Amino acid sequence: MADTAGGTRDNARSMSLIVTKGTLDWAYPPFILATTAAAMGLEVTMFFTFYGLGLLRKKLDLEITPLGNPAMKMPMAGMHLALPNLLSVLPGVGSGATAMMKSLIKRKGVASIEELRDLAVEAEVKMIACQMTMDLFEYKLEDLIEGPVLGGAATYIEAAVRSDINLYI
Repeated sequence: MADTAGGTRDNARSMSLIVTKGTLDWAYPPFILATTAAAMGLEVTMFFTFYGLGLLRKKLDLEITPLGNPAMKMPMAGMHLALPNLLSVLPGVGSGATAMMKSLIKRKGVASIEELRDLAVEAEVKMIACQMTMDLFEYKLEDLIEGPVLGGAATYIEAAVRSDINLYI
């Protein structure tokens, strides 16, 4: 890969991620990418804003919704079946889908979001909690795990301009 000075580098040295989603299925990609990058020696910054900020709360009660998610095909009866959108609006369907996903995660030995989040803290991934979102949703710093710093868009952009990889998730 060529760098801006015309030389080459074997790999990138830093990565930043903007985390905007807070559902169970959307929580996995940023934490898996962040912990993997940190394990590979990259300096990682995660900026949690809007619904992604909820992933920093001490107590997580993450859910998924099959509504409007045609790619969500769960392994059932030897096939991969999708739930029709019409059924997704019925009471209890989201809870059932969440229970099925959590069961599948456990059965397959996939780390929980809490475990991945702990790994990110251990790996010294810098986590920025969006101050504007904190104010908007009336969260307090005491609501969050230990480790995140407060910051805004400018704080994230300072990290992003120094990063070799920038991801929006």
